[in-house]
Amino acid sequence: MSYAIIMHRIRILHSFSVVFLYWSASSSDSDPQYANIDERKRKRMLSNRESARRSRMRKQKRLQDLVQEVSALQKDNSQISERISVATQCSIEMQSANNVLRAQAMELTERLRSLNSVLQVVEEVGGYAVDIPEIPEPWQLPCPIQPIMASVDMFEYDG
Repeated sequence: MSYAIIMHRIRILHSFSVVFLYWSASSSDSDPQYANIDERKRKRMLSNRESARRSRMRKQKRLQDLVQEVSALQKDNSQISERISVATQCSIEMQSANNVLRAQAMELTERLRSLNSVLQVVEEVGGYAVDIPEIPEPWQLPCPIQPIMASVDMFEYDG
């Protein structure tokens, strides 16, 4: 197709569009039925806009609420993490002190046994009647492998 033919068709199409728009505008203005439809359409559009505005506002409010909730939860999470850290540190310190006490108990038990054996040797060699009472070992644990458990009150945290 030539350029002139294409341009001619475009002008015809444009003319037709202008005539159609003029006809539809004039027919809706003059005919009360079309005016009524236009008025309902305009009211529906306004109602839809208002509904969409309210929907956007609800969505924005919900988003703000969720952001505040996330912030509060992050703050709570941070506080709980801090409490866990303090409790873990206390636990490590208690385990360390427990190990020291366990080592001291074993050392004292060995000293006591050594002293008892010296007293027995003195009795046998010297011929002295030495009354060696049975010395209780209160620090000897029933099961030395088992850790000494701390009470719950030791880990109270004023945070």
